[in-house]
Amino acid sequence: MAYKLYNAPQSTCSQRVRFVFNGKGLPFEQVNLNLLAGEQLKPDYLRLNPNGVVPTLDHDGRIVIDSSAIMEYLDEVDPQVNFTPEDPAERAHMRALMHYIDEMPAAAVRVPTFNLAFLPGFQKMRADDFTAMAESKPLRREFMLTMGQGGFPKQEMDAALQRLRRAYERMDAELEKSGGPWLLGKHLTLADIAVMPALVRMDDLGLADWQDLPRVVAWFDAIRAHPSFAPTYYHGSLLSERFPHLREQQSRSA
Repeated sequence: MAYKLYNAPQSTCSQRVRFVFNGKGLPFEQVNLNLLAGEQLKPDYLRLNPNGVVPTLDHDGRIVIDSSAIMEYLDEVDPQVNFTPEDPAERAHMRALMHYIDEMPAAAVRVPTFNLAFLPGFQKMRADDFTAMAESKPLRREFMLTMGQGGFPKQEMDAALQRLRRAYERMDAELEKSGGPWLLGKHLTLADIAVMPALVRMDDLGLADWQDLPRVVAWFDAIRAHPSFAPTYYHGSLLSERFPHLREQQSRSA
C-alpha cells in the first residue's frame, strides 16, 4: 500500500500526521507544498482538497483530508502500532480532547504565527495583491482579511494567548487526573499528537507560557524525546529556521 502525503514542513497540521507516520514506522512519500507561494490553491490540488489547506493523504487513490481525520484513518488501516485506546470510554475521551484541541490551541496558535512570522512578508505586498491572495483562500479568507496588512491588534493577540494559556491549564488538569506521563495516562494517544504542534510552535516563537506547570513541562520534554519527534521536525520544520527575523527577535529578548 502506497501513502502519499501532501504537506508543508512548517504546517502544524502536517506535523501531526508526520508524527503518526513516523510513530507507526510507515513509509510515505512527501509532496511538500510552498504555502506562501499559494501552491495549495492551484486547481490540481484543489481537486484533491477543496479546502485549499494541507495535509492531504492519498492512499492508493483514496483521498483523506483534515489532519484529525487522517490520523484516525491511519490508526484504523494500520493498527499494529496504535495511538487510539481500545476501551470505548477512553476512545471517546480522546476524541473529545481532540475536538477541544482543534477548537482552542490549534486555532489560537494561528494569530501569533501570522502576526510574528508571516506578517512582514505580507506587508511587502501591494494592497491589491494581498487582498486577492486573501480572497483566494477557501478556509482562511475571513481570517486573512481580518488580519490585513497591519496585523491583528493587541486585543486579538492577547485573546489568542489567553486561549492558549487555558489550553495549557486544561492539559495540566488532564495530566493530573490521568497520572501522566501522557494526557490519557501511560499510553501516548492521538490527543497528545494533536496538541503537540501548538506547543512546539509557541516554544519556537519564544512564547512558551507553561513553565509554571511542571506536569506540562514534563509532557513537553517527553514528546520531544519520543523517537518520532526528530524525523517529524526535520530541518526547516520550525518557523525560526525559515524566517531569520524570528531568530533575531529571540536573540534580542534572550
